[in-house]
Amino acid sequence: MYNDLFTIGNFTVHGYGLMIGIGIIAAYLMTEHLAKKKGLSPDPVFSLLVFGIIGGLVGAKLLYYITVIDQIILDPSILLNIGDGFVVYGGIIAGILAGYLTCRVKKISFWDYLDCATPSIALAQGFGRIGCFLAGCCYGMETDSWCAVTFTNSQFAPNGVPLVPTQIISSVFDFAHFALLYVITRKSKKPGFTSALYLIIYGVGRFVIEFFRGDLIRGSVGNLSTSQFISIFVVLFGVLLMIKKVHDSKKDEMVQQSAQKVEENSEKD
Repeated sequence: MYNDLFTIGNFTVHGYGLMIGIGIIAAYLMTEHLAKKKGLSPDPVFSLLVFGIIGGLVGAKLLYYITVIDQIILDPSILLNIGDGFVVYGGIIAGILAGYLTCRVKKISFWDYLDCATPSIALAQGFGRIGCFLAGCCYGMETDSWCAVTFTNSQFAPNGVPLVPTQIISSVFDFAHFALLYVITRKSKKPGFTSALYLIIYGVGRFVIEFFRGDLIRGSVGNLSTSQFISIFVVLFGVLLMIKKVHDSKKDEMVQQSAQKVEENSEKD
């Protein structure tokens, strides 16, 4: 509700930036924790975090520019405003790509580390949406519902208007998403399964919440928002990835069973 939390001298702590910082730290610690639990070296986690953040910021900004390309054509100075305007999907896609390239360079298993990172991404998103609520961005449409929130000092949301609390709804969803992925990651032995599940659940959740968003800077493709349009392909890719990973896992189990039978027969002979 108030993005400027407090000021010490010339230094002001902004709610959005604070929540983003907390989310990044929480994601790093959680990814490292899960890597250890799965028997992976935690050493590459910091590099994956750094390059993932850099790639994510670049991707989120580029996708935002694409959504407002018509405005940029009319006013190219928009390109100089690098502080505002990011699209989460661009950050997710580019961040994962940056992680993939980092894993290739370091010659480590991409899917194993991504499975450790995806619950952490959901966790960071939960904190990030709290930051959105404090700043007033990513706000919902007007409503007369009992659960409406009314901003009074926001630079982004319309002040004095009851709105759907999309930021809080998204935050609760992200934290629940994290909890589910955390449990599955601890138990799953199928590399890539958790990552596929992240894409499916996030894609479906984002598609639904977009119906209740009230900000108009997200762009559109036909009757769908840009994020809804991308969500369709994200969910489809997640489903195909899950099918492939489950199939690969069953195939590996059959190979192991065959090898075990051969070994048992050799011992009998």
